[in-house]
Amino acid sequence: MGRRFRRTPPNFMMDRRQWVQLLALLTAADAASCQQQAPAPEALPITKDILQASLKAMGLEFTPEQLDLMLPNVNRSLRNFEGLRKIDVPLDTEPAFHFNPGTVALPKKASFQPSKPKPRRDWKKIDDLAFYPLTDLAALVKAKKVTSTDLTKLYIDRLKTFSPKLNFAVTITSDLALDQARRADTEIRRGKYKGPLHGIPWGAKDLFATKGIPTTWGAEPFQNQVFDYDAEIVSRLHNAGAVLVAKLSMGALAMGGLWFGGMTKTPWNMERTSSGSSAGSASATAAGCVGFAIGTETLGSIISPSVRCGAVGLRPTYDKVSRKGAMALSWTMDKVGPICRGVEDCALVLRELTSVPFHWQPRKPLSQLRIGILKNLFEETKGDEGKLFAQALADLKRAGVKAENVTYPEFNTSPLLAILSAEGATAFDDITRDGRVGQLKDQGPGAWPNSFRSSRLIPAVEYIRAQRARTLLQKKFEAFLSKYDVLVSPPHAGDLLTVTNLTGHPQIVVPCGFVEGLPRGLAFTGRLHDEGAPMRVALAFEQATNWHNQHPPLT
Repeated sequence: MGRRFRRTPPNFMMDRRQWVQLLALLTAADAASCQQQAPAPEALPITKDILQASLKAMGLEFTPEQLDLMLPNVNRSLRNFEGLRKIDVPLDTEPAFHFNPGTVALPKKASFQPSKPKPRRDWKKIDDLAFYPLTDLAALVKAKKVTSTDLTKLYIDRLKTFSPKLNFAVTITSDLALDQARRADTEIRRGKYKGPLHGIPWGAKDLFATKGIPTTWGAEPFQNQVFDYDAEIVSRLHNAGAVLVAKLSMGALAMGGLWFGGMTKTPWNMERTSSGSSAGSASATAAGCVGFAIGTETLGSIISPSVRCGAVGLRPTYDKVSRKGAMALSWTMDKVGPICRGVEDCALVLRELTSVPFHWQPRKPLSQLRIGILKNLFEETKGDEGKLFAQALADLKRAGVKAENVTYPEFNTSPLLAILSAEGATAFDDITRDGRVGQLKDQGPGAWPNSFRSSRLIPAVEYIRAQRARTLLQKKFEAFLSKYDVLVSPPHAGDLLTVTNLTGHPQIVVPCGFVEGLPRGLAFTGRLHDEGAPMRVALAFEQATNWHNQHPPLT
């Protein structure tokens, strides 16, 4: 190591204090152990020269402009490392390498008792069915009041009509869909009905492998990528008789709504992004262009676009649904879940996605659930949004929900985001090294290219410490939640969205009104592996209001 340093080219020459800073960065030595041997050097901000020398030691070279973008991130990371070291982590705390969201004993059998909707009679032509929830579509298909082929043609036509405006379809799978629909119709005519997803057209976020169909991950380097197998959730839905009509847009490599085809829009305002990264899944569902869709979430990617588009989004407990065959961004944070037009729709889809027992009792008395309102998070909302949430809580009470006010505690989650940064940089290290990351449309300070480059400087020691601190966060949040089955909150207030993504707890969001023409949502968080409880309360709110029946005025 020393001989290599002596051979450093002249443009990398640094004074003694800078070398000390570099060595500390590369070895990530714990401050306490350093103090036992020698006084710690004075902390210096990472300069461009130090950054460049550090990267050279890793075999990496970036342009001066890229280094300028990286510097704020790297120095911010140093501050987060300092905060991370201040967290008292007992020596016997294991890191969450193979993240396990708690030690909840799973029941051997699931109690699944869905409602039994009757076929609706208030439609006259096939176009009237575009915005029907899955529960109603399933009842019509089962009763042979409408064919899967007719539904599939309806949604293919709508995808072709509205995707150019909303930019949510990457690939419309017309031939496959019509073949699957005809097969479903034949099976149903012969009395081989498979269940509520049989014959229902759906859309997949374009990070799930689909055999013979492009899976682009929304990113320029992967536009022509085709797998020779299906992701597990795709196979499960095929086996349930569902009809794949489209691969739906996602923010490039699962961030935001911008992909190589442009920005995906919310159907409520074609000038505004649908948020992301399950951008197309939420937009197409809310626009009545699929019966339901599947998205993924690492740090808000189901919840956020569902709110922005006025859909119902369910993020199940971590590892509830297989990620096999899905693009990985963060192996210990990625989750798969449905985006639908109704709460019970999500229950029907989740049942097919998971092999883990899932309880769903839509008629369970609300009095049997312990419900907490995170009062201080609602108090953070102001103006029209504050009024909207006040009305939503009143509607919840009118629905028969008895709850107590709870103060949401502060959790210091910023240092733990090194986990996502490090895992994301690892997942896409190849395109960072060979320069293909430069093909992405967004090259700004907060975009993936800059994050991937900057995150190469996260020491392994800090990553492991962050995982161990995450274990403590998990225990603290589970202890906070121990008195309740369900917590009710605004989706984005405080750091609850970040906390629950780190701890793996389930959450569902439903529409609750509009502010300045854009939808808002109400979030319900549950215990680990108990999606049914928050969904039951969300269903009560949905049935007491009419927001889920509001549809964008598309023409």
